[in-house]
Amino acid sequence: MDFELLEEQRMLQDTVRRFVRQELLPLEALVLQRDTQGLTGEELLPAEVEERLLAKAKDAGLWGLDVPEEFGGLNLGALPKCLATEELYKTITPFTFPPDAPNLHMLVQTCTPEQRERYLLPYASGAKRSAIAISEPGAGSDPAAMRTTAVKKGDQWVINGRKIWISRAHIADFLIVMALTDKEKRARGGITAFLVDKGTPGLVLQRQIPVIGGHAPWELVFEDLTVPDSQVLGQVGQGFAPMQLRLTVRRLEIGSWCVGHAQRCLEMMVDYAKQRVTFGQRLADRQAIQWFIADSATDIHAARLMTHHGAWKFDQGEDVRQEASMLKVFATEMATRVADRAMQMHGGMGMSKELPLEFMYRRLRPMRIFEGPSEVHRWVIARTLLKD
Repeated sequence: MDFELLEEQRMLQDTVRRFVRQELLPLEALVLQRDTQGLTGEELLPAEVEERLLAKAKDAGLWGLDVPEEFGGLNLGALPKCLATEELYKTITPFTFPPDAPNLHMLVQTCTPEQRERYLLPYASGAKRSAIAISEPGAGSDPAAMRTTAVKKGDQWVINGRKIWISRAHIADFLIVMALTDKEKRARGGITAFLVDKGTPGLVLQRQIPVIGGHAPWELVFEDLTVPDSQVLGQVGQGFAPMQLRLTVRRLEIGSWCVGHAQRCLEMMVDYAKQRVTFGQRLADRQAIQWFIADSATDIHAARLMTHHGAWKFDQGEDVRQEASMLKVFATEMATRVADRAMQMHGGMGMSKELPLEFMYRRLRPMRIFEGPSEVHRWVIARTLLKD
């Protein structure tokens, strides 16, 4: 691997960095204000502000970065997407360049020509939003234990069950729903993906669940929800592998999220250490603070290298599930440590909602849980290494 970024990659990085500095950082005060009012998720940005940001992003060419050219994107790959994502996460302003989730890769791998026109193309262009329903109350980290079923009746499928922790369910134009179609085979040929449009009879948005981090995922109920055979995404019983691809892409992305947040925390620590004087001495001259900064810089450097390496291997078409699990563990725990140091160093102000540190800390904490908790990923890593 050549560690030197290509010219076009550096240009993308600079463009996103400029977009963040000019458009997103000035909105942080608004985000913090709305956060203190109890607003969460997409509510943190007024709709008119998001529309303005989307238009500016499109004008800047920051649209469909990893979308294949045949679907109207730039086809830049995972590494450039990670570079852009890291810059975006140096701010707490919740904004993402469309499309809004890694469901793209699952759709590209599995869509029929008809589904491409109806779902993939509008999703890739930002005209539609999607969500994926995998986790269940009794099967959060173990998709193979899911109980939501899809039963074939003629040329229809009837879905019954319950899903939980579903992000963006209330604004999604369609859902990718994972369901059990063979109770004996389960993850080995018994899980199927379905495309479900919003408003489909039997789809119930049961409740929104406020959680730490300014986020409020949903619990969904499926009550005899019926879809035609044409809504099967991919092959019947073969939904597990494309789902794992989607999860791998998200885990690489989470690495960039964590590096971005941690880098912002480090920059705030460095600036504050130079300015703050206690008992006649700058914080920058105190060994404890120097170690905070040195350890944080080292942590970030390691996580950034892991992220870039995993993304680079993904772009080469290699299997990076092991690297993605390692990154998910290391980056989420690393960023939590760095944010904690930054809050400690800023004292009382670090705890307040007047600085973005407290918000970032809350946003980082759930990352050690969703897309697979650290303990499960450690088990997966060890299990792979211990195989005969």
